[in-house]
Amino acid sequence: MILSKLLPGVSVESYWTAIIVALVLALLNFIVKPILVLLTLPVTILTLGLFLLVINAIIIFMADGFVSGFNVDGWFMAIIFSLLLSLVQSLLFSILKSD
Repeated sequence: MILSKLLPGVSVESYWTAIIVALVLALLNFIVKPILVLLTLPVTILTLGLFLLVINAIIIFMADGFVSGFNVDGWFMAIIFSLLLSLVQSLLFSILKSD
């Protein structure tokens, strides 16, 4: 929800929609992303992992198609959204990590 306020090309209608988007993204990352990574492994290796941003953008577009009330305008916004989402997740995991 916070990222949708920061990025002009990303919109989320409500907190409920944000929760549904988070669940759909988690499900797609669990099921679809490993398949896409495996299928695009040569390209990912050639781009030194940068193609993973494109894979994340594809996952975000899929969530956009599944969840009404969630909208991403274009590839650029999807890639920026995926990059910022990854940064926020990394930050949260490092804060919540128990040693």
